[in-house]
Amino acid sequence: MTGFRPLSSGLRALQPAAFGADPSGERMARIRRSPHFENGVFQNPGGTARTRPEGSAMEFAKTFFDSDGRKQRAPQGRIPVHATTLADLSKPPATGLRLTWMGHSSVLAEIDGRRVLFDPVWGERCSPFPFAGPKRLHPVPLPIAALGPVDVIVISHDHYDHLDMPTIKALAGTDTVFAVPLGVGAHLEHWGVSADRLRELDWHESTQVAGLTLTATPARHFCGRGLRNTQHTLWASWVVSSGEHRIYHSGDTGYFDGFKDIGAAFGPFDATMIQLGAYSEFWPDIHMTPEQAVRSHLDLQGGSPGGVLLPIHWGTFNLATHAWAEPGEWTKDAAEEAGQAVAFPRPGEPFEPAGKLPAEAWWRAVSQPIAHPWRRPRIVEGAAGSSKGDLDLAGER
Repeated sequence: MTGFRPLSSGLRALQPAAFGADPSGERMARIRRSPHFENGVFQNPGGTARTRPEGSAMEFAKTFFDSDGRKQRAPQGRIPVHATTLADLSKPPATGLRLTWMGHSSVLAEIDGRRVLFDPVWGERCSPFPFAGPKRLHPVPLPIAALGPVDVIVISHDHYDHLDMPTIKALAGTDTVFAVPLGVGAHLEHWGVSADRLRELDWHESTQVAGLTLTATPARHFCGRGLRNTQHTLWASWVVSSGEHRIYHSGDTGYFDGFKDIGAAFGPFDATMIQLGAYSEFWPDIHMTPEQAVRSHLDLQGGSPGGVLLPIHWGTFNLATHAWAEPGEWTKDAAEEAGQAVAFPRPGEPFEPAGKLPAEAWWRAVSQPIAHPWRRPRIVEGAAGSSKGDLDLAGER
């Protein structure tokens, strides 16, 4: 099968606008010419990825509706948000590179005088409906209108927690360029973005915008917004280079050997933004655990610690069965174990990777204790013996 039957006009009229639009015409012809498109769908690197929960529905339901687990999937108080101000963003970064995590996978990167906005999601829910679906655990750090001019908006794929129709419509009236994977431009045009502002790329293709080089690189995930998951839009990670600085945004991905290839071709990086939330044993191929995320960062850096890891895709929406703060806690463990520098900004808190990094475990003030099931006992610095009281034991914070 190399295509699909279009919806009837009646059914299409009933679709929510947030479903977007299917690729067609020359866009679909270009998709069919892609070396990554076979048997009517885009293919993942490393072989087929399981995109639906594996195991029994009963097992998943038991885990999802467990009362103790449900309590841990929401904060115990207000998540501390840095109310980003004009003063935060108006002064150029002293080192030439500044990152502001806006929550989930949305990051504003200021790189040598240019501004790049990754996966902007300002909506209250990541859903096609305003009344249902995962709701924000914290407010956005600043209104989208207060963000200021952006040179390029980068979209990793078309899932609702990465491509938000209300946010795109708010940005459609600007002159900002959008860099997107193959097929995703159909959604944006449907929502009012003009075709001349789209740079639609296959993996390994690059485009130049405002003196920056943006390259779409492979990821291990899937796509789809409507009732039918046709796999006709590509998913990607992204490399952005100014000549002076290089950064990487993973989008959504499972762990695969391709990180080493991306690092060899484009790294090492001053900073990586790596997805490490919404992981589950029910879908192990399409999202990464914190340990895998740290490993992927090391792969991107040529196998050794370097640059700064910014954890993304956590703390904003409840999309899995793990505790909401678990990704932060476990990433702190994994990064310390590897000797890798990691930044833990509050949502909206700008930082420069070459400057002082935000390192406070801010989530602990509003979360229940998080277990550390794998942590090896470590001798407390300065302890004379090895008694139980001198150890940092597994399971403790």
